[in-house]
Amino acid sequence: DMAHAHLSDIHLVGEPHGFRLECGRDGPRGNARFDAALAALEHAGLPNLVLITGDITDAGRNAEWIAFQAAMARHPALRDRTLILPGNHDVNIVDRASPARLELPSSPGPWLRRLRCLSAMAALQGGRVHVMDARRRAVGPTLSAWLAAEGRGAAMAAFLDAGRRPSRRAPHPREVWTAAFPMVLPPAKPEGLGVLLLDSNAQTHFSFTNALGILAAQELHAAERAIAAWPRARWLVCLHHHLVEYPRAGVKLADRIATALTNGFWVVSRLRRHAARIVVLHGHRHTDWMGEAGGLRILSAPSPVMGAGHFWVQGFAPGADGGLVLCAPQRVPPGQGE
Repeated sequence: DMAHAHLSDIHLVGEPHGFRLECGRDGPRGNARFDAALAALEHAGLPNLVLITGDITDAGRNAEWIAFQAAMARHPALRDRTLILPGNHDVNIVDRASPARLELPSSPGPWLRRLRCLSAMAALQGGRVHVMDARRRAVGPTLSAWLAAEGRGAAMAAFLDAGRRPSRRAPHPREVWTAAFPMVLPPAKPEGLGVLLLDSNAQTHFSFTNALGILAAQELHAAERAIAAWPRARWLVCLHHHLVEYPRAGVKLADRIATALTNGFWVVSRLRRHAARIVVLHGHRHTDWMGEAGGLRILSAPSPVMGAGHFWVQGFAPGADGGLVLCAPQRVPPGQGE
């Protein structure tokens, strides 16, 4: 049996007196709540993994990623068990101070935000997760090894410094970012539990459309190849956007528009082929929901820094029929940090 903590949408800020797009002028109090959530998780007992399904930062700024790294450094036992993936606030907020600002398609801004995110993922989990080898159509090297090869990491570091490629021959951040997903944490044994980390963010150039989500066909097909490589394994499929709208009455129209995965029906139709041995985990709407669509089990994480502030430790166990059993979850109450 395995227990994994599922958090999402922590929306860290980097300014001591800053504000958050997502929850008004809560400023750094939300950062303290995240710290308190980690402390509460340590008190409840170390899980096998801590999965944070996007919106690590509130606007993808460098200071916000530094705040995340500092928080994880204060909890080293959890840091080594944590996996993250990008949310729309990490890569698609054009300007927190002026949400109406338009970003030109040629602007380096989108790629600078994605490279900050990729750098944070490499620092946190680069030695544990693998990327897919497109030529071999199989699971390839670790993220760290892949970035070190063929000058990718050096080219991305140069782009972060100058806002442009060091030369025309250097890989474009678009190529590196796209090829990095899905990230794969392979199962420890043939019948074990693996994790797939997906990027479900559409690229937008306007903050008012930042929440758009879509899963590229090549990314999902690559994820399916990883699943096929371990035919006896079970999988947690993690992404930011929800695959379906929650079946709840009275949801505001504004909350229904452009928030669910645009091609969610197609994604469900593909993943349901493996429904017995996978569970999908996501965030994005800060909604506490556990259900299914087409037999596919879906877990939505609330935000530990907004609203009720709690989160869940989910239990998983192998089924006798080769499937993945979802055990009774443990609710971790809000921390006390303010």
